[in-house]
Amino acid sequence: MPLPPSTATREHLHTRTMRVDAYARDDGQWDLEAELIDVKGYDFPKHDGSVHVAGQAVHHMHLRVTIDASFTITEALAAYDAAPYKEHCFCIAPDYKDLVGMNLLKGFRNAVKARFGRTAGCTHLSELSYILPTAAVQTMAGRRRKQAGTENNAVETEDKTRSTDPAKRPFHIDGCHALRVDSPMTLKFYPQWYVKSSSPGEDDKAASGSAVSAG
Repeated sequence: MPLPPSTATREHLHTRTMRVDAYARDDGQWDLEAELIDVKGYDFPKHDGSVHVAGQAVHHMHLRVTIDASFTITEALAAYDAAPYKEHCFCIAPDYKDLVGMNLLKGFRNAVKARFGRTAGCTHLSELSYILPTAAVQTMAGRRRKQAGTENNAVETEDKTRSTDPAKRPFHIDGCHALRVDSPMTLKFYPQWYVKSSSPGEDDKAASGSAVSAG
């Protein structure tokens, strides 16, 4: 459902687009290719005296990481199409090979900040990298669903056993509002991990929501 129209008259100032495409490689790894584009809705003067025309990219950069089955980055490559200070921005791209060895699910954003913070990196490339963990999770989820429908190998069986192990709480419980421990969705899909809310009336709401969903 889209947002309702604004009640105020507005002027378009800025558009940021971030995109990630994911690919399964024939060597058993996965590529995540991320792109960031910033455009302005107005013309403005540039440092060299020329005019930057509305709609032209102010920032346009790319970041590719290759990950293995454990979400560890094995290759990394950055590139620029546009940046305000041209080659003075572009020259930081090779440094992002230092993403290699970082794990997307184990303190990744903090590791990026520690390595590429302030003058050690590019603000926009680092920000682009922050969207990779959730994109990787979605990538792997789709891959595993596809494999589950076509294969019955030992690795997949082991993954399924781990994911349904009653002694191991799924990582996404309490990871977002919809799957908080006292959520109707947790009660419905992960009842063994459901925790009753201490707020009056919340338990009834959770049970009611689960019953409605189940019906």
